[in-house]
Amino acid sequence: MQPLARLVKVSLPEYLANLPIPDTVGGWFRLGIKEWAALVPPTALLAGVTYMSYKAFCPRGQQGCGRSSKVNLKVLKSNAKVVDTIDVEDISEKAVLCRCWRSKNWPYCDGSHNDHNKETGDNVGPLIVKKEK
Repeated sequence: MQPLARLVKVSLPEYLANLPIPDTVGGWFRLGIKEWAALVPPTALLAGVTYMSYKAFCPRGQQGCGRSSKVNLKVLKSNAKVVDTIDVEDISEKAVLCRCWRSKNWPYCDGSHNDHNKETGDNVGPLIVKKEK
């Protein structure tokens, strides 16, 4: 525990105090190669901590968080808009329709939302249309 205490109380503050951080904006332009090289490790550490914090608190599936914000990733991508029509008279008792856009049997659900939910933390399920008797 003693080495860790020395690192936090003595070594780290001395290291930070010796960094060539200028007092003015113009001072940044007067830094030499050695001064810039001395600033690389703490800058890389700060960037890494910032990135890891961002990724830890970034909501899954949100735009800009590393995942696509598109819902439909593969169904009729050549069309400007996907529209399907199902006649109620064609439904025997019930139809289970996909809402996650991952089904290989589009527009009917094949359970692909289960993998989608595990991967993204989402809670999407199918739309069930029942015919009244």
